[in-house]
Amino acid sequence: MLPTTISGNETPNDRRGRSMLDEVALIHRVAGKDGAAFEILYRSYYPRLWRFLERVTRRPQIVEEILNDTMMVVWRKASSYNLHSQVSTWIFGIAFRRALKALKRLDDPVDSEPDDRPDGAAGPEGLVAKQETRAVVARALRTLSPDHRAVIELTYFEGYSCAEIAEIMRCPVSTVKTRMFHARRRLRVLLPDCKGEGE
Repeated sequence: MLPTTISGNETPNDRRGRSMLDEVALIHRVAGKDGAAFEILYRSYYPRLWRFLERVTRRPQIVEEILNDTMMVVWRKASSYNLHSQVSTWIFGIAFRRALKALKRLDDPVDSEPDDRPDGAAGPEGLVAKQETRAVVARALRTLSPDHRAVIELTYFEGYSCAEIAEIMRCPVSTVKTRMFHARRRLRVLLPDCKGEGE
């Protein structure tokens, strides 16, 4: 049976393609200084960028500022978006560079736990176990460099490919793979009970 684009039967690839086209249209509207389009883009990226920046910087007190700086660049430079990458790759690249710039201005990291809001579906034992696991993983991730944390975040939480991450981080794909190798190796040492992919 062929995939169809009728709303009830569309495939995930159909939805992703439509979403990408919608984002390109939004960026073109933002380039024309359409405030409503910018607000839609801002609201749709805010949660993802917040999570990404919080994990990369480990400094919750500067996340809002970096996020707003990122979106200000998007507003000012929307006309420079050239369709060579996805809109999300372009925006995350800006966010990553803004985060690195902010980190250079600061001293030592402030430890913070990721958002651990309970999902309510687990019983008390499951909830405690889940929170403990999150805390252990968060501590392990904090030991990684910002570049290594960014590779992990972009791969496992945002679903980007190595090629897309290379574009975001402005480095060769081989560098992304090397950073992933070192990050995974470090996490395997710190999280021996977690099963990962082979090296």
